[in-house]
Amino acid sequence: MAFPDVRPRRLRRTPALRRLVAETDLAPRQLVLPIFVREGAGEPVAISSMPGVVQHTRETLKKTAAEAVAAGLGGVMLFGIPEHKDALGSGAVDPAGILNLAITDVVAEVGDQLTVMSDLCLDEFTDHGHCGVLDSDGRVDNDRTLEAYDAMALAQAAAGVDLVSPSGMMDGQVASIRHALDAEEHTGVGILAYSAKYASAFYGPFREAVDSSLSGDRRTYQQDPGNRIEGVREAKIDVAEGADIVMVKPALGYLDVLSAVRQAVDVPVAAYNVSGEYAMVEAAAERGWIDREPAILETLTSIRRAGADIVLTYWALEAAALLQR
Repeated sequence: MAFPDVRPRRLRRTPALRRLVAETDLAPRQLVLPIFVREGAGEPVAISSMPGVVQHTRETLKKTAAEAVAAGLGGVMLFGIPEHKDALGSGAVDPAGILNLAITDVVAEVGDQLTVMSDLCLDEFTDHGHCGVLDSDGRVDNDRTLEAYDAMALAQAAAGVDLVSPSGMMDGQVASIRHALDAEEHTGVGILAYSAKYASAFYGPFREAVDSSLSGDRRTYQQDPGNRIEGVREAKIDVAEGADIVMVKPALGYLDVLSAVRQAVDVPVAAYNVSGEYAMVEAAAERGWIDREPAILETLTSIRRAGADIVLTYWALEAAALLQR
């Protein structure tokens, strides 16, 4: 049989050749570590559905931030878990609230060696678990919620954050927050917008991680999993409103959306490798069904290949060590 003289395998023959022609790279600087910090915790609290991930104390938070610097990570994303919640999520705007204290702690520990990001959403702070303020009918009131987001952004900016990260999927949230920050001369604080955030089944372990009080779902403000065009539209709206970075969440089930967003906007694009995606790999590896470390790197590389400039992942520290090794 005559074969065409085309042999792509030549460039796969050695590790050096494969490295030379690699189309997609994965580096620690592209990774962001989400970190949970629990108010009043005396020691880290394990999260059963996310093996290896904990709710940190303020002291272990600072230690982890220092480890992130040493590992060369791009940043950390902070989530606060308060001791007390109320209908308005007032702990989110309290300068002495756990998330704002966590921001101050990390900035004091690492300075500008690490990009400090913070989740800007009310769900961890409300007793009903929704991402906004409820109206008399129990529905999320978009415009009243924007007022709360503005106040939350100002509190986080005062604490020293580099990027606020509105994740509630309220209409107009980026424009409102940008206006509020600029009006108070926080023009240097950037916005990483959760632009295409889907109503996903893969958030389950996260709700344990933040002690969520949610009953029901968030389908009236998070996106329908079947909609790709809508995700791109949301990202373009956020860029027009002043977002410095846009995000797709989750990552693995939405790689097509991620790719389309990357092609549609001219700002950096992030993707969140969410808790359920993490938990699936960990559970399969625990049972010996997959080879854990290669699966971690393959997962993160797939997200980069689809177009993410930045990847939020609970494996960030471990992946950085694997890449260095």
